[in-house]
Amino acid sequence: MSQNITLAGASPLSSALTAVESIEAAEQDINSRLGQMIRRIRRQQGRTQDDIAKVCGFTKSLLSRIETGDVNPPVATLVKIADALNVTLAALLETDDSIGTILTTAQEVKSSVKATELGYETFAFAANRGAKRIQPVFFQIKKGTLRRHSVTHQGEEFLYVLNGSICFHVGNVRYTLHAGDSLYFDASEEHGVEALTEEATYLDIFC
Repeated sequence: MSQNITLAGASPLSSALTAVESIEAAEQDINSRLGQMIRRIRRQQGRTQDDIAKVCGFTKSLLSRIETGDVNPPVATLVKIADALNVTLAALLETDDSIGTILTTAQEVKSSVKATELGYETFAFAANRGAKRIQPVFFQIKKGTLRRHSVTHQGEEFLYVLNGSICFHVGNVRYTLHAGDSLYFDASEEHGVEALTEEATYLDIFC
C-alpha cells in the first residue's frame, strides 16, 4: 500500500526561492533610495535630467530609469553622475544620516554583491553612513565578461588587489597588479581595468 508522506517545513527549493526574492527586494530598495538621492540633489541644484544626462554623455531615459530605481547602475555611471552634480560618490550613496561605526561582515559582502551591465560585481561599504569623506567599494571581475571602458571623474582613488591579477591603466600607462599590490592615482586621468586571471577581486577607495 502506497502512502503519501508530507514533510513539515518548507522545501529546499522553496527556501532558496524565498532567499532570492529577499535579496532582489533588498537590491530594489537600495536602487530606489539611490535614485531618490540623485533626484533630490539634482532638483536642489535646479537642474533638469537633460542637463545631467548631457554632461554624463548618456541618454535622459537612462537617467530617468536610474532615478526611479529601475536599473542597477555600474560604479562607472555613478561617478559620472556624481561628477556632473559636483558631489562625491560617497555623498551619492548615502541613504541616511547615520554617522556611527559600521561593521560589515565577509558574509554580508558575499551575499550582497550586485552585478552591473558592464560585467563586474560590486559592493559599496557603509552605504548608509552619512557625511563620509571616502567611499570604499569591493569589485569582482571575471576574464572575458568585463566590458572594456574608461572613466574620468573628480577626486583620487586607492586600489588594492585582494585576489587574482588585473591590468589597470591610468592615462597612457598600464600597470599589472597581483594580490597584495596597490595603486594610488588622480581619478581625473582616464582609467580602466581588465582581469588577467579567470577571476579577480579588489578594493577601490574613492576619495
